[in-house]
Amino acid sequence: MPTFYDPGADAGEASEALRGLAHASRRFGHPQEMYAVVGDLLGGVRSLRQVLDQLATAHASNRPLAFDDTGDHSAGSKDALAAADELHQAATFIDQAEERLNVAMSAAGRIAWHTEPADNPVSVQRWIGVCFLQGDDADELLQLIDDEGADAALDYLKNWDYGDETTQAALENGYVYDLPPTGPLEQEVRSQNYDMTFSHSFGHVGLYRLHEISPSDVITDESPISSSSLAHDLRPSASPSTWFEHPGVAAVKRARGLGL
Repeated sequence: MPTFYDPGADAGEASEALRGLAHASRRFGHPQEMYAVVGDLLGGVRSLRQVLDQLATAHASNRPLAFDDTGDHSAGSKDALAAADELHQAATFIDQAEERLNVAMSAAGRIAWHTEPADNPVSVQRWIGVCFLQGDDADELLQLIDDEGADAALDYLKNWDYGDETTQAALENGYVYDLPPTGPLEQEVRSQNYDMTFSHSFGHVGLYRLHEISPSDVITDESPISSSSLAHDLRPSASPSTWFEHPGVAAVKRARGLGL
């Protein structure tokens, strides 16, 4: 049970509860339970945002007590400010997660779960890989993100989407995902039917587009591959890559007579 007065004890209990939820949510026996779980997570994310802000404030306000291991107050004070700044940045990213969860909860609330599957299949939507950049090309995009924002970089990358040709190349090469592939230290920006993932730490940028697949084209796979493992397949092994070294885009080049 939470103490409501001991931050250390409550943080430990929250961590254990999340570990338990991560284990329990690997499978849902009753789909209708998912709505309540999303609602509880939404409340938890809001509380997490508050905790991060309060931690940031506490680091900044307690600077007079901050020293490093050698007793240097100047260094300790500097690190306290750095921690406060990063905690505020983390809280900002939590805001984005809260917005996504709000939208997800609204959509989940409109679902009426039945005990039997539908007789007639419906079209499904999947994300296809448009391009994946690393090396110098990714550095240019990451710099654009720093200078003008992620939305500007996403709009720029849209120029490399050739519509049906890109779609066909992605389908032929298997770059089709339930969700855009993301991993640790990656950030994600979504605009309408496009999703851009990027990482300053790993030096890469990827663009994905939502594509509707008709029921006649749906393939049933008894052993689905996770989007995280497919993300590694999408990333070319050669370094550095060029705009068109993504195999799907390379296929587009060949179709247009641009390849050697």
